[in-house]
Amino acid sequence: MSDPTNTSVAESGPEPTALVTPEWLEANRHRDIRLIEIAGMGQDDFAAYKAGHVPGARAWKWKEALWDARMREFPSPEEFARRMGAAGIGNDTIVVFYGEGIQFGIYAWWTLRYCGHADVRLLDGGRKRWVAEGRALTTDVPDAPAPRAYHPTPRREEMRILRDRVVALLGNPEIAIVDARSPEEYRGERVGGPGGPDVGAVRPGRIPGARHLFYMDLFDETQSFKPKAELAVMAAERGLTPEMPTIAYCRMSHRATVAYFAMTQILGYPDVRVYDGSWTEWGNLVGVPIER
Repeated sequence: MSDPTNTSVAESGPEPTALVTPEWLEANRHRDIRLIEIAGMGQDDFAAYKAGHVPGARAWKWKEALWDARMREFPSPEEFARRMGAAGIGNDTIVVFYGEGIQFGIYAWWTLRYCGHADVRLLDGGRKRWVAEGRALTTDVPDAPAPRAYHPTPRREEMRILRDRVVALLGNPEIAIVDARSPEEYRGERVGGPGGPDVGAVRPGRIPGARHLFYMDLFDETQSFKPKAELAVMAAERGLTPEMPTIAYCRMSHRATVAYFAMTQILGYPDVRVYDGSWTEWGNLVGVPIER
């Protein structure tokens, strides 16, 4: 996406899948793994975690763990390294996430990958699949891990796109823009998701030309990702192909990372970026076009 005439940005090909099952987690407990539940919106008191979590999981608040302390930005490589080391994570540690709600665990996966951590995985289905398969939750909180050395790593800038570049690419037929929000938000009836406050932007609507791919449609009844064949059909119905560079967005980018994960880790699309400013930025900008 750096050049509209040569839009590929991922010449090394798609990343290997990072999706792991409950069976895999149980079979690999002996390895250097840090399991983390991400507390999302409405979970500031860790209510879901305290009521019962996957054994061995520690809890992080999404914003405190994943954002810069002052800006709407990700931590610098040095600050990221400090946080990881303080959490008992080394550069070679396997970090496995799940979230409450589900999109926050995927957002954490995306953020750690973007910030340069080598091995980040997602527990497919999280708590819901864990329970559906008859596994017990626990209220026991693991002991705090001992701090470890963590060396700063470069960000993977090919995973992200900023607003000025999105504006420059509007109308480019070789680029796909995917909106992962609810149908109501996509149609311009709300700026916030159904069931919550209708806040977050001064204007409703969508980025011109955006194709709708509601993030919850990518999951089955256990909140596990649907089979690859079903996801491929959904992508094809929206005119998406592996050859087409794609930009994903939502309201704050949590749901956009669900689309990113499905497209890169399951379908193998090599060139997908998240516009993390998403609608809370676009819907508040002066002078940018909006479609309804």
